[in-house]
Amino acid sequence: MDGSPDLPPGYPRAWEADIVLSDGSVALVRPIVPGDTEGIHRFHAGQSAESVYLRFFAPLPRISDKDVRRFTHVDYYSRVALVVLVRDEIAGIGRFDRLDEGEEHLAEVAFNVADAHRGRGIGSVLLEHLADIGSSVGVRRFVAEVLPQNRRMLGVFQDAGFEVSHGYDDGLIAVSFDIEPTDRSRAVRLAREHRAEGRSMRAVLAPASVAVVGVSRSSDAVGSVALRHIVDSGFGGQIHAVGQGAAGTSVSGVAVVATLAELEHAADLVVIAVPASGVLDVVHECGQEGAKAVLILSSDFADAGTARGAALQDEVLAATRASGMRLLGPNSFGLINASADCTLNASLSPRMPPVGSFGMFAQSGALGIALLASAERRSLGISTFVSAGNRSDISGNDLMQYWLDDDDTTAVGLYLESVGNPRKFTRIARKLASIKPVIVVKSGFSESRATPGHSVRQTHERPEAFAAMLRQSGVIRVENTHQMFDVAQLVTDYPLPAGPRVAIVTNAPALGSLAADACVSWQLDIASETVSGRTFETPAQIGAPQQFGAAVAAALDDPDVDSVVACFVPSLADADPDIARAVAAEVAGRDKPCVATFLGMRGTEHGVPTYSMPEDAVRALAGATRYAQWKARDRGPRVSVAGANRRIAHDVVESFLSVNPTGGEFRHDQAQTLLSAYGIELWPLYPVSSAAEASERAQHIGGPVVVKAITRELRHEPGRRWVRTNVGSPTACATAFEDLSAALHERGLGHGESSHLAVQPSAPGGTAVTVASSEDPLFGPVVSFGVAGVPTELLADVAHRFPPLRTRDIEDMVSGIRSAPLLQGYRGAEPVDHSALHDLIARVSVLADDHPEVASMNLNPVIAHADGVAVLGASIHLARAQTRSDTNRRTLSR
Repeated sequence: MDGSPDLPPGYPRAWEADIVLSDGSVALVRPIVPGDTEGIHRFHAGQSAESVYLRFFAPLPRISDKDVRRFTHVDYYSRVALVVLVRDEIAGIGRFDRLDEGEEHLAEVAFNVADAHRGRGIGSVLLEHLADIGSSVGVRRFVAEVLPQNRRMLGVFQDAGFEVSHGYDDGLIAVSFDIEPTDRSRAVRLAREHRAEGRSMRAVLAPASVAVVGVSRSSDAVGSVALRHIVDSGFGGQIHAVGQGAAGTSVSGVAVVATLAELEHAADLVVIAVPASGVLDVVHECGQEGAKAVLILSSDFADAGTARGAALQDEVLAATRASGMRLLGPNSFGLINASADCTLNASLSPRMPPVGSFGMFAQSGALGIALLASAERRSLGISTFVSAGNRSDISGNDLMQYWLDDDDTTAVGLYLESVGNPRKFTRIARKLASIKPVIVVKSGFSESRATPGHSVRQTHERPEAFAAMLRQSGVIRVENTHQMFDVAQLVTDYPLPAGPRVAIVTNAPALGSLAADACVSWQLDIASETVSGRTFETPAQIGAPQQFGAAVAAALDDPDVDSVVACFVPSLADADPDIARAVAAEVAGRDKPCVATFLGMRGTEHGVPTYSMPEDAVRALAGATRYAQWKARDRGPRVSVAGANRRIAHDVVESFLSVNPTGGEFRHDQAQTLLSAYGIELWPLYPVSSAAEASERAQHIGGPVVVKAITRELRHEPGRRWVRTNVGSPTACATAFEDLSAALHERGLGHGESSHLAVQPSAPGGTAVTVASSEDPLFGPVVSFGVAGVPTELLADVAHRFPPLRTRDIEDMVSGIRSAPLLQGYRGAEPVDHSALHDLIARVSVLADDHPEVASMNLNPVIAHADGVAVLGASIHLARAQTRSDTNRRTLSR
């Protein structure tokens, strides 16, 4: 990010963030620096006398140099200040100063927004960022003194979603509130983010005016092609053409000028089709002329695979955001909007696709024309199509924000080659999927490298983790574009199945068998008590359209049927369209879906989703069925845990990292302190270095004990060789110590002064499980659960979820692993206490979400039993974490 003058020592670059303001424009939030002195003077000089009085409680024509120095010289800990830059000018200033009175961890907060930028949400952004930063450095509560007539500032505090208390003191309103996020403050922040980012997409997809830069006298030039497509699409707004070599001529009926500056009015969207070397100059010109967004069709940026191309792409992005604009591309295929309000083909596709309600997003420019052609072949109507190209700014997350409110779109499809911000993707996709089907094709699972041109953090997780994230998000995962369109032609215009019960209607037993086998494979239930026990069959010799349609109607009328698969092989005398029309007539207006295979047909043109083979039809139906089941389930509230003390945990983490700046592993007692801050009891563990000490410890415990090796080299070794359980007496404990000590010596371990064995109270009998978390560079915190031992270590039978979790996510983790029967009373064993197990996973997830410094945490073994859980061991590694891609403050990340 640009916009920072010379940086002082300790400057927290991680606090820099591009953000979208409430009007859809882009601004930069960053920490204040001494070089902001002149900017602050300009900011103050532009304020009205009233605004100055409300901020400083006195008329102040000019801020003294002493005060400006105090404002700009901060330590970024006890005194923190941020500025919001709009087109490189300070539009807002916010700060807090620690008071640290007693144990309250107080800070006084204040902010000021330029008169010229009021109403754009800058005050809310400043408060949001200051609260998140304050929480990260140990502040618990903000206080402020506000003049009663300063309704704007009071409104910012009140509307932020915090629990604000007020008091009156000497003519001022004293405001106070905890800055820990609440359900309401999170909801407010996400709602503001959604509205702002959706509004910024409307400037891209539905501009009032469009300019194409790079128009040439040659009709084959990319700029000329893009202009022609815009004109031919019937775009109703103003169209401008810019091209040095064609200035003074007319291309596609549009007069061409040499520069954007020659236009009478600024264009909302500028389509750039000039060589890569000239794009940066055009972007600067767009910013100067007040454009809202740019679409870059040009290639040879990061997609070229060169350091020079990547650097140029970064420069273009920085220039775009510094000017408050959004960027689609570079290397984009373009965008299409087929809505009635704004018909626009700003793409390289020669034709507008059929108008419909399916929204499409693709990253690859080369794939764009294939996707549009496939949709047209199937007669699948499109509402919007966007190609992100190198995805340097606008991504699928932005489009999902737009589609949430777009009434013209009933289902969406995303072809993803990479995901730059999975945490944000998860929460937006889940919200969108709760009202509209979201179909995702994710390529590149076998590739460890990023897609050329895409900026992506490398993940340490296996591909199964991303698949789990998609399931958690409620999206319909498919393997390729063929399957995406198969599902899309069903879910865009037809009802979702109410359940998994399927009836198969066919005049060809062979096709019926294929459909039935596919249903079994996709875990759909074939409706019972039908004519044949498996399908509603129509004999081939009487397979006339009307008779076949009547059989489909009978299946749809059956209360034990949720959906129908119709398979028909026509006789020579019958035409497929007649069959399709007969089935469509029976399906129309029903609340149950019907998918069909009419040999040789595919698409939706005959009023029913049609597939070339039964397997394709059933696979699409299975996707729709699983999505409908996910949508119908209550996901439960966001997980919260009683008794958690984030402040204690923060102090433990910071104290450890101050002594171990490169990170390291907690001792058992340190792990106890951290876990207890979140209500997790880690059983005591007593290292012993002699048989006598082991015997004494067992006597002190006073009951059966466990003697086990605690040396790191053996921690994850399978089997029970290094553990002695149910040791019943001090003498037996001494013997167990000697046996294990001898075994350690055989392995060359156990020498020296440190203890390699420990004594621990015996836990109740039950099932050993493991609950873990890891901080992934791409995904952020990843929580996992499995039955300890062979299921986890050998069979990889592990469930993954991504905080923040909902209660249903945790239930699904425990019930979704293949070894779940071991927890439910397998072979007469007593079922474990699931509520206690769910609570433990919830506490681990909240701890991991709150503290990215917890690089890894593995609670193992955890004994789940009928009366609760016993956490016997914990391995916790801390490290300074890089900034997460999605935080508690709004950021415009990729």
